[in-house]
Amino acid sequence: MRSRSYFSRAAIALLAAALSCRTDSTSPVEPAPATPDLAVSAASTLTFGQVSAGGSHSCGVTTGNRAYCWGYDFYGQLGDSVFTSAIDRLRPVAVLGGLQFLSLSAGSAHTCGVTTDHLLYCWGYNFYGQLGDGTTLHRSTPVAVAGGHRFRRVAAGQSHTCALSYPDSRAYCWGDNAYGQLGDGTTDQRLNPVAVLGGRTFRAPSVGLGHTCAVTTTDKAFCWGHNNYGQLGDGTVSRRLQPKLVAGGHSFVQVSAGGRHSCAVTTNDQAFCWGENARGQLGDGSTLQRLTPTAVAGGHTFDRMSAGYLFTCAETTGNRVYCWGSNRYGQIGDGTTIFRHTPVAVAGGLFFNQMSSGFYHACGKTSLDAAYCWGQNLYGQLGDGTTIERLSPVRVVGP
Repeated sequence: MRSRSYFSRAAIALLAAALSCRTDSTSPVEPAPATPDLAVSAASTLTFGQVSAGGSHSCGVTTGNRAYCWGYDFYGQLGDSVFTSAIDRLRPVAVLGGLQFLSLSAGSAHTCGVTTDHLLYCWGYNFYGQLGDGTTLHRSTPVAVAGGHRFRRVAAGQSHTCALSYPDSRAYCWGDNAYGQLGDGTTDQRLNPVAVLGGRTFRAPSVGLGHTCAVTTTDKAFCWGHNNYGQLGDGTVSRRLQPKLVAGGHSFVQVSAGGRHSCAVTTNDQAFCWGENARGQLGDGSTLQRLTPTAVAGGHTFDRMSAGYLFTCAETTGNRVYCWGSNRYGQIGDGTTIFRHTPVAVAGGLFFNQMSSGFYHACGKTSLDAAYCWGQNLYGQLGDGTTIERLSPVRVVGP
């Protein structure tokens, strides 16, 4: 069995489950940027339809369906034909290949995207076959995922990837499978997509470090894979090699798999989390591990959640973003580095209609299609042209 490290510099985690953009024509007018210290020319900026925060890089799809990435590029995860740690990209660079994308998902050290014709491409780190092209070769430009499937959504994680097929909404996964996170009933590594067992139809998959979750079209949440911290939410710490129903009887519309925790939103806009809680990432006011869903404190109504490594962010029904958990690098975005055990508003007064949590940073897209990021910026993953850590949102600049 190949050795794996979830904490190496070169393979800093995570996901963020590819989140689809939700436009809302009734959103309030966006205020001025919260951090005016960076002069941004309107002519130089990009307008984004969706953004995704990964390990030490971020990516986004413009309103013109073009893909851009920025940050750490050691394994080619930016898709600009480069393998180097000497040149981090502090501003967005275009993903090569001329493809038009609907959405992207930035994983730990790889990236995947669904094109406008529902084909799936991946690039970057491929040691476990997480690019799905039948090899373990790292790729610095997009390569097609094997198998001949068409897809509507994709989620790139630490060392595995999952996607939802088009048009039948079946889940497929590939890559590392040491904990059963591919959901095919085995622990066999897969270099090509394999169907998740159960024959269920899902809305969208979400991928964590070693587990996967998805909500069915009948509003039930299922998780599978690693479960040492109760991140599957089935009341146990037993790993599952195929989907297991999340306990509690709730009806969910969306679920997000984080580092070693998971969160979901119910059909009546209530937020629940479960799993590891050492940094308060469950948002229930404690640091107690939870094996089943526990309500997020604060009485907010949310319509989307994004679980990062040791923190969580969520978008309210009023287009505000709240975050909680670890805040060592300012990834909660409240202007401090104070850990928060309950939700706190991201500073700046911005209205977001899509957001994504990564390993130590987060990004969001406003109602005016501007991208903002905050948190760790050691490799330029905030896209503001600097490597300055940001404790509140800063706008992603143009190329």
